[in-house]
Amino acid sequence: MDTDTQVKQQVREFYDQVGWKTESDGFYQNASYEDLRPVSHEYIHKCHLRVLRHLKPAGRFMLDAGSGPIQYPEYLEYSRGYQRRVCADISFLALQEARKRIGDHGLFVVCDVANLPFEVNTFDGEVSLHTIHHLPPQEHIHAYQELHRTLAAGSWAVIVNAWEKPPLIVFLDIWIDVLANLRKLFQPRSGQISTIKPSSSAVEKRFGRGTYVHKQNAAWLDREVGSLMPLQIFCWRSVNVRFLRAFIHPRLAGKALLRLVYWFEERFPRFLGKYGQYPLIVLAKE
Repeated sequence: MDTDTQVKQQVREFYDQVGWKTESDGFYQNASYEDLRPVSHEYIHKCHLRVLRHLKPAGRFMLDAGSGPIQYPEYLEYSRGYQRRVCADISFLALQEARKRIGDHGLFVVCDVANLPFEVNTFDGEVSLHTIHHLPPQEHIHAYQELHRTLAAGSWAVIVNAWEKPPLIVFLDIWIDVLANLRKLFQPRSGQISTIKPSSSAVEKRFGRGTYVHKQNAAWLDREVGSLMPLQIFCWRSVNVRFLRAFIHPRLAGKALLRLVYWFEERFPRFLGKYGQYPLIVLAKE
């Protein structure tokens, strides 16, 4: 088995065995990578809805490439005006869960997003959320090409991924580490309660804390993909979960601080799209 095949097999097994398994709180295990606290809800909700700004509001088919189980309520809005949402994912379990949410509105295809089994110009809109960075790095360009190939003329595809070491996050990580060290310094050494669950199951031992991820940066995208097709980079979300959990708290005006973060993202979407954590990449088919 070659390396690329091994990577995809590992990703599939992770999501079938771990990522798309529901826990006692009703959320998927994969939701542990998101901040689901009430203090962050408004901000996360508004960031999810940014995708709608760059999609056609209606059409025949919308592709959800790497759909997962369509795990957040806001995801349902993307295809509301389309006749069918085509969910494509490497995980059979993910598609089973997606079917529970959208039923007859969906068509469900087990496939590789870097080798889509669809004709040219099929889809009036496309989304791909947190998917391409799970592919082997040599297939990233081909995945963008496949999304562009299957997109109908005059339509747009929206891709959300994470950058590798974006400058804003590198800067914020310095202050998060300072805060963490201060907490250790002033926190009592006895009677502490750990908030980290021990990794004891066979699945956790096999996969560790997550699955395969290879991130790129904005310079790579402009150079390697922007030379092949029209694209624009906006901000989906400038800060990551580590920042949210370190600095956003109900008793410390957390909601107000996130409203300020969101205001800056709206004011400087292209700058924070390139230098923040999560870009919203729009591909156009002329």
